Amino acid sequence: MEQARTKRRGRGGGAARRAERTAVHFETARYISRNIPDFEVLNDEALEIIETNAETVLAEIGVNFTDNPAALARWREAGAEVEGERVRLPRGLARKLCETAPSSFTQYARNPERNVEIGGRNLVLARVYGPPFVRDSAGGRRYATMEDFRNFVRLGYMSKWLHHSGGTICEPTDVPVNKRHLDMLLAHMTLSDKPYMGSVTDPERAIDSLEMSKILFGADFVDSHTVMTSLTNINSPLTFDATMMGALEVYAAAGQACIVSPFIVGGAMAPVSVAGTLTQVLAEVLAGVAYAQLVRPGAPVIFGAFVTSIDMNSGAPTFGTPEAAQITYGAGQLARRLGLPYRSGGGFCASKLPDAQAGYESANSLNTALLAGVNFMLHACGWLEGGLVASFEKFVMDADQLGALHHLARGVDISENGQAMDAIAEVGPGGHYLGCAHTQVNFKDAFWRSDLFDYKPFETWQEEGARDTQALAGARVARLLADYRAPALDAGIEDALRAYVDRRKGEMPDAFG
Repeated sequence: MEQARTKRRGRGGGAARRAERTAVHFETARYISRNIPDFEVLNDEALEIIETNAETVLAEIGVNFTDNPAALARWREAGAEVEGERVRLPRGLARKLCETAPSSFTQYARNPERNVEIGGRNLVLARVYGPPFVRDSAGGRRYATMEDFRNFVRLGYMSKWLHHSGGTICEPTDVPVNKRHLDMLLAHMTLSDKPYMGSVTDPERAIDSLEMSKILFGADFVDSHTVMTSLTNINSPLTFDATMMGALEVYAAAGQACIVSPFIVGGAMAPVSVAGTLTQVLAEVLAGVAYAQLVRPGAPVIFGAFVTSIDMNSGAPTFGTPEAAQITYGAGQLARRLGLPYRSGGGFCASKLPDAQAGYESANSLNTALLAGVNFMLHACGWLEGGLVASFEKFVMDADQLGALHHLARGVDISENGQAMDAIAEVGPGGHYLGCAHTQVNFKDAFWRSDLFDYKPFETWQEEGARDTQALAGARVARLLADYRAPALDAGIEDALRAYVDRRKGEMPDAFG
């Protein structure tokens, strides 16, 4: 491992240089820095009511930390009232503990040009997370495989508007449950040079994530820099299980970032009202962030809010609804008042296909997240069927639309060039702007243009097969995968990573349950 790190500092060997020369070069956009205001739905009085109610929940109702004696001991020492597995926090305790969490932090990538700043006015976009199924137009809906996972990593690496490689893009069901995290991490580390997420499905898997990151970056670097973000879901309502908290403990102790995120389906896991749901979300986040700070003051933590509502006729989750938007906006206000980075939003939809329903619901969710001030967006592309499916066609459809978010976030250019007074004077009454000097200077980047949608005349479109958006997306998937070349990685580091994966797999019997 030490030899691998030495080679890395020396910028790699001949194999790395040859890979660099043969790589397909493409543009990757920097993470979004907003130049637009946040949309706020709650006034100060409403915010204060929700904050007071959340403190009441923590003090009088409390939260459960299940099967975790160490967590209960930490809370007791911090001054909480512990009764069995129920923890009640005196008013102000959680908020006071949260003060040591940073308002923003850098997550480092193995390619420094891909580093992201999470917090402030920034928005980092990451892909879908967690579906057991995948879908494409050729194979339909099926259980995900490891090769599907690798192809999603490749597509994300090739996607201009996507800043982050993500985590469990899909669950590769052809690999044992207790070993698949190793293959997934290896794919993120070798097939992309964008930042990635660590495993949270067991504390031991979080440790593996740390050890592999130390091979990739060097142990000293990982000890002093944040190189992973992880997703810690709360079992809403008001329950913190030992598995997720165990992973959080590993990452927080190592200075790696944790998203503390209630998993809310309104009407099932939280009240049906917006204010009631926001109260529960805030109480759960306060407890989770505070606990991370008990483990290690200053550990980077993200205020998470995954919120949808339930269809009261079928019981199925719904997406892109007005109520979900209101909760997303309100949670953003609460996160900013706490001084924490904010995670929410995504290309959410309940549709079974990448069709009009998927488009409407996803557009509503994506635009809401942009205006809500989200700093880290999981599920930005590829989500289908309520999160059960990762769709290849929808992945590139969503990834294309993320470009529109980049352009919206720029705000209005009011510079001398943006005012365009010279163009107005040149053209005058009754003319046109197609050939004027201002248009000639600006036409290449004046308007965002989709890399996917068809703007051709009807006759040309018909001659080319009358393809709909899903067909165009399928063709783009094939083209991106054909063009893909892995980013250069020192051979010594890659060998060390593969050796670690092989050793860890050999230490465990296969487990599919």
